[in-house]
Amino acid sequence: MNQPSGGAVPGVRAINPSELAAGPGYSHVISVDTPGRLVVISGQIALDADGALVGPGDLRAQTRQVFTNLHTALTAAGADWRNVIKLGYFVRDASQVTVVREVRDQMLPPGIAPASTLVEVSRLFRDDLLIEVEALAVVPS
Repeated sequence: MNQPSGGAVPGVRAINPSELAAGPGYSHVISVDTPGRLVVISGQIALDADGALVGPGDLRAQTRQVFTNLHTALTAAGADWRNVIKLGYFVRDASQVTVVREVRDQMLPPGIAPASTLVEVSRLFRDDLLIEVEALAVVPS
C-alpha cells in the first residue's frame, strides 16, 4: 500500500507493501520523486548545549535529548520532522526498543513515519551513552 508520509513534502511518499508486516511507527520505503536539498544529520547523542550528558543511565531521558538535538539540527538546516525520510538508531540494549518508540512517538508530529533502522551496538564512543540517532531529510527546492 502506498501512502503519503504524514504532513509529507510533495513528491515524498511512504510505501508499505501489504506483503511485509506493518512496522510500528516507521515506513518500509520512502520514495523521493521531487527535486530538493538533501540534509544529512550526524548521529546525535544525549549531550545538552553545554556538552553535559542528559540522563545518565536513563534511556528515556537520553532518547528525549537526542530527539531534541535532532530537532535543533533540522531547524538549523531549514527543515522539520515532515522532511525526515530516514532515521538510524544505534542503541546499547535493543530489548528497550519500546522506550525509544514511546519517546519518538511523543516527539514527532502524528503521522510522521520515516524509514528506520535500529541496531544494537556493544558500545558508543562514550560508555555512558545509551543511544545515538542519525537522520536524512529532503527539503523541496
